[in-house]
Amino acid sequence: MQSVKLASLISIAAMKKEGFSSEVLRASNKRLFETKRKDQLNALKNLVELNDINQQYKIIDIMLKGLFKVLEDSRAVLMAANLQPDDPFPLDDKVKEAYSHVVENTAFFGDVALRFPRIVHHYYDRNADWGGLLRWGLRFCNLTGVFAGGAHQHVLTLMSQELGITEKSPDFINPYRTERDDMLHTAEAFRKIMREEEKRRRKEEKRKEIRKGPRISRSRTEL
Repeated sequence: MQSVKLASLISIAAMKKEGFSSEVLRASNKRLFETKRKDQLNALKNLVELNDINQQYKIIDIMLKGLFKVLEDSRAVLMAANLQPDDPFPLDDKVKEAYSHVVENTAFFGDVALRFPRIVHHYYDRNADWGGLLRWGLRFCNLTGVFAGGAHQHVLTLMSQELGITEKSPDFINPYRTERDDMLHTAEAFRKIMREEEKRRRKEEKRKEIRKGPRISRSRTEL
């Protein structure tokens, strides 16, 4: 009887310790997240101030491909660990890292989409896989409650409306959209950049196909 009571006490103590550790880690991770968000916003500010739409287009192209690759890999880790959004904060380093990547990258994509809506629409609207990943990321973030009631939640809400994931409210306004952004979208200069970029990408794809094609062996060329 005494051993049963002792086992119960040990079990309760372990549960309390695990819960305490999880909460401490969650608070610590939130502080790190806020620091990471500041770094992301500073980098984004530099991109906005670049004032070269051609360079912005190329940088955002690379950025989004990397962002969604990280999001895809992180989702795979969380699913393999069977982690649910409302579970206690993970203690395993790999799972914890994947959790953080989902939260950070979903929020950062919101920042990019709101500040460069035309360029992001150009890529996002054509990629169904990205749409599925983003919806999953948004759902994960919302269910964790990590953004609840704060400025980051507002960013996700605006981004969801900007991209048509949720219906736009009657008073929806993208506070980061500028007159210059609207002008470039309708101007011939912007359309020209889009055409040039598409040509560049097609040429790059052809070069990759040629590299992958059959090659004449060295022995044959020496004959």
